Amino acid sequence: MKTIITVQHTQSVHHTNGMVGSWTDWDLTELGKKQADQIGQKLKDELSGKEVIMYSSDLKRAKQTADEIAKYLGVETILRNELRERNLGKCCGKSVEWLRENIECDEKTVDDRLFSDGESRRDAWNRLKPFYEEIMASDKETIVIVSHGDLLSIWNAMFIGLPLESFYEVNIHGPAGGVSKMLVFDDGKHCVRHINDMSYLG
Repeated sequence: MKTIITVQHTQSVHHTNGMVGSWTDWDLTELGKKQADQIGQKLKDELSGKEVIMYSSDLKRAKQTADEIAKYLGVETILRNELRERNLGKCCGKSVEWLRENIECDEKTVDDRLFSDGESRRDAWNRLKPFYEEIMASDKETIVIVSHGDLLSIWNAMFIGLPLESFYEVNIHGPAGGVSKMLVFDDGKHCVRHINDMSYLG
């Protein structure tokens, strides 16, 4: 049986200053560091005795979350740019207010892009899919993945077998610091044990 634990990075500076996250490289806040530490403590107990491999987005806020967790799990984090948040193009480095006032295209389908130089949901799906397939094919039994809200919502859809086109009907999107646990049984059956669990924060 394979156990996959996904962690949405904890509180980042962009959660507090009204700026866009996306590919802008924000640090964690002090609260975010504390939250990541709490997740690490709980995962240490939960995964005691297991051989763990951990992957993270290479953006600072995810990497810093992973680094705090890694202290407790005794592992080196493998950085993967496939796990980056969805690229929103020219609004990176701008405020959320600027984004709302300057949207070039409303997202009504998975192929629409808010900004012409950004990623659509399909683009992000296609970026993540090879990594997802790599994890599904891996012989590693305990895998921790630290990423971002938008990308993990896509991961969740892939894991439970939803088609990309269903994204605007069913969106499994969680808050910062949410921890999900997913199992893949030897017969290939997928099981979601818990999703976006906030109890890891205290």
